[in-house]
Parts: sequence; C-alpha cells; structure tokens
Amino acid sequence: MPDPATTATVAGAPQRILSRDELNRLLWGAADILRGTADAGDFKNHILALTMLKRLSDVFNERRAEIIAEWMGRKKTREQAEKIAEDPDEYGDGSFYIPEAARWATLMKVGENRAEAIDVALHAIEEQNGRYLEGVLAGVRFNDERRFGDPKEMDAFMHRLLTHFSQIPLGNRNLAEPDVLGNAYEYLIERFAEGSGKKGGEFYTPRSVVRLIVNLLQPTEGMRIHDPTCGSGGMLIECAHYIEDHGGNARNVTLTGQERNVGTWSICKLNMLLHNVPDADIRPGDTIRNPKFIDGGRLTLFDRVIANPPFSLKDWGHEFVSPEKGGGDPFRRFSRGVPPATKGDLAFLLHMVEVTNDRPAHGGGGGMIGVVMPHGVLFRGAGEGKIRQALLEADLFEAVIGLPEKLFFGTGIPAAVLILNKNKPKARTRKVLFIDASSEGFYGELSNRNDLRLQDVLRIVAVFQAFGDPEFVPARLKELLAHEEASQLAHYERQKKAAALGTTQEAGRLLDELAKEHAKKMKEIEEAIVGLPAWLKAKHPGGRSSLDKFCAVVDLDEIAEENDYNLNISRYVDSSDPAPVLDVGVELKRLRELEKARDAAEKKMDGMLAELGFKAEG
Repeated sequence: MPDPATTATVAGAPQRILSRDELNRLLWGAADILRGTADAGDFKNHILALTMLKRLSDVFNERRAEIIAEWMGRKKTREQAEKIAEDPDEYGDGSFYIPEAARWATLMKVGENRAEAIDVALHAIEEQNGRYLEGVLAGVRFNDERRFGDPKEMDAFMHRLLTHFSQIPLGNRNLAEPDVLGNAYEYLIERFAEGSGKKGGEFYTPRSVVRLIVNLLQPTEGMRIHDPTCGSGGMLIECAHYIEDHGGNARNVTLTGQERNVGTWSICKLNMLLHNVPDADIRPGDTIRNPKFIDGGRLTLFDRVIANPPFSLKDWGHEFVSPEKGGGDPFRRFSRGVPPATKGDLAFLLHMVEVTNDRPAHGGGGGMIGVVMPHGVLFRGAGEGKIRQALLEADLFEAVIGLPEKLFFGTGIPAAVLILNKNKPKARTRKVLFIDASSEGFYGELSNRNDLRLQDVLRIVAVFQAFGDPEFVPARLKELLAHEEASQLAHYERQKKAAALGTTQEAGRLLDELAKEHAKKMKEIEEAIVGLPAWLKAKHPGGRSSLDKFCAVVDLDEIAEENDYNLNISRYVDSSDPAPVLDVGVELKRLRELEKARDAAEKKMDGMLAELGFKAEG
C-alpha cells in the first residue's frame, strides 16, 4: 500500500482521514520514542519541529498534485506540468514551496546521518519561506550527540522517528477539519507542560482559563489584539476561534504577541501556522525592557490586551525603569508607581494598561484587559498598594475573579483574573464586580490538578455579562448555553461531511470516533444545561442565594474608604454558610428526650443482667 505521506493524491480521491483523538495518539507516540533519552522540556521542540516538517511536506504534495493535474488538464505533458509545479510562485494560501532536499520522501531515502539530513531540511525550508518561518525551524538541532547519543544510536532514533511520522498523514484532506492539527499541536504542548513541572507554566496556560478570559473580553472582527507575554500563543488563537465561532472573520483581526524565550517564541510561530493564522505578528524580546510594538516612537495601542505573565517574576527589569537605580522608562509606563524589584506582576499590568486603547474599540465599548495574576497583587501594600490605588482611582477595574487552586502547571497557588476597561459602561462606573469561583463545586478534578469545566466557565461569564444582577443572569445563562449547543451541533455536522470524503471503511471508522467525541461534548453541555439553572435557584442558610455567595458589586467609595483600596475578594464576597442558629427551647427538649431514652436503656440492661445472675452496681 503506498505511503500516504509520500504519494501525491489528486484532489477528491479517497484519503485516510484522522480524527482529533487518533491524531493526538499518533503524535504523542512520537514523543514516546524519545522518552528516556531526554526530558520533556528538552525534546518538545524536536517533536514539534518534525510535526511541522511533515505537515509542510504533505500539504506541498497535495498542492503539487493539484498543479500537475491543472496543467495537464490544459494539455501540458506530465513532464511540463511537473516542471511548472517546481515554481515557488505556484504555492500560497496555506501551502509553502518545499525544496526537494527537504521533502519527506527525500528524507525517507536517507540511509545514514539522518539527523544531519533533518537539520538540512529545516534550514532549507526556513530559507525558502523566510517571511513566515525565519528563525523558527533552524534553531532546532537534531544532530546533537549530547541529546541523542553517539552517531549510531542517534541514527537509530532518527530512523524510528521518521518511520513513525511516515504513518501520520498531515495533509489538508487527511484532517476531519482544519483545526484538528492545530488542536493536536496544542495537545502536545499541554502534555509537554505536564511533564516539565514548574517550567510548563512558562509556555502554556490551561485552555479552560484561556477560554474563560477570551469569553469575558468578547473580541470582535476588526480588533487589534495583543499578548505581551504570549508563550505558545494559545490566548491569541482562542481569540481567533471566538470570533469565528460568533460569526466573524478571523482573518479580519490583527493578532500580535511578544515572547522573550526564543524557544517558546518559535513554538508560538509554528502554533499560529498550524491554526491557519500565518499573519499573526509574533516578535521575540523582553516586553518590559524592550517592547517591540512601537508606532512613531510611542507604544502601539490595542483594543484587547490579554496575558498570563510569569507569577512574581524577580528579574523583570526593575533596574531598567527605576529612577533610583539610574533607569527611566522612555514610554512612561510607570507614572503610577514602580513595582518592587522582586515582584514583576504589576509591571506587566502597567504595561498592558498603557498599550490599551482609550477610545471605543471596534464593536463598541472601551479597550479591555484580561490578565491572570497571583492574589498578592490584590492586597500587598507599599509600592504595589499605591499602584493599585492609582488604577482604582482611574476607575479601570471592572471585575476581580478568584479562581480555584491547582489550575496551573508548576504551581498550586490560586490565581485571579483581572478585567480592566478603559471605557466602562455608564452603569458600571465607579463599581467593581467581585466573583469568588474558588469554592468546591466550581471546578473539576483531574489526576494531578484541577480544571474549569464548561459550566464553570459559563457561570463566571454569565455573571460578568450581567454584572451580578440577579434579574439578568438567568437570561445570559440561557443565551450562552444555547450558543454552546448550536455551535457543537454545527461543528459535528462539519466533521461528518469531512469524514464522508474518505474511503467507505475509513468513513465508517472515523464516524464512530467522531460520534464518541460528540457524545462527550454534548454530555458536558447537558450537564451545564441542568446544573447551572439548579445552582442559580438553590437556597442557602440565612436566606442567601447562590449569587449572594458567588459575587458582589462594590462601590469604589467602599473599597477606598472602608478597605483602603484592598481588593482581597473575601472582604466583599462571603462564600461560607453562617453557623446554624440554635433554638434553645427546642434543643433542651431534645436533650430531655435523649436523657429519657438513655434511662430506659439502662433500666432494660439492668433487667437483662439480673436475669443472668449479675447485680448491677451503683
């Protein structure tokens, strides 16, 4: 049977089509080959680079077959058509020209020094397609004896990897839908994050947290969206998904990001390509010391700024911005105060505030910020307290949301999501919404960490959109749940149509897998449809509602005058139940009844002992 990875196929012919779960298993199988030779953090870039190399080669083969078929249809000979197919100008719109030395079929013919051949291929692809791939692939080195052993052992590893990837067709017509590969790539990144311990949090934010923040910010078509600490790019990609899922064109949005770790930056660039957002502008560099997005000497402004900066970063650039140490920020981002030298949380927040648009954004409303922060920024004093006070006095805080513990890789501490708005709706001015979503029942438990379920995300989003008003929360929940259900049903229909393009046997197998995936998703949606209204209607001790225990809208005067600008959520939202009030009369009556029952039991026991010849003492 011809290898689908190396055989060009004319458009429309039956293909092997992969579902999400099958592709996840196959790609993670490549990581299993290297497990034991290096830590997850060491080999993740190699697996991700090979995934990209195979993808580019397979899509090139598809496009090459189309070009040859098209020109032969115009009466060209095969030889003439194949010559035309070697013109790089014939490729575009998601396909890239791949030099012959970098094609998968060529790599599979290499008999020795395979690691060197892979390195050559990556360099050749990058050189040919510098606009999108410059600096992304060539930095990954396979010919490395320190990682993969002596030449003989290394060659054996490379042969196993190449053979394994040859069994994974990654052309456009091999995927149940376009996002399958992008989602599989993020699956790999998540698995690598799990295996990297604390370092995993540096390049990956759990998808449920990303989805929560994006749904809170509600990006729309035409916006400029930025992530100043973008990691592997998940937040920007989710913004594009949200826009498409709500009827917009994700190509009509500007996605930009900056990442100081060059290895993570390259992962992000690949992630964008695999999610079909090649025009995302991702730049390497330190956001505080060297912000890369500048227009006319001033910081570029954005409609939505979203981030999960590193928690309490010590080396954040204090010496660069502190006048006391001879520094000075040329962009005046720290006019509200300079954060402590050993905690960079508010440095990133102040940067985000300065790059957020003051004017109403596309689609109405003001420029908004959604950011993950440790709880310390809510209550720490000294310089951080002054910065917090300045931001509150500017009426920038719209919501403070407490999340459950153990959500993030590498740390068990709970975090908060802060929503800031440069142009808050009139009804929300001089008010802050506090949400405590950290309690048991508001998250799901995984094997080694917690996660936000669909219903947990929608609960927070509905309460935020209604700004805690019990009159409007039910309607928002109903709309959000209806959208989730309709979106999943449409998604399933698209997958089934794609599956029908495979062979009869392939279509049957794939449809079974897709049905299982769909059933799992629908179960989660149905649990939310049942669980959220029930939660909303529940009554609690003291006559309190579920919303009373979950959120509170607080005036700025109360935050300032009664709490000295402290934003600690527990000051405003009491999620605990009050101690039960005892009725003394009722309790005394119950005590007397228990005493009578005790006396009767003793009398009966004494009688039974007497019958047995024992005399009760006392």
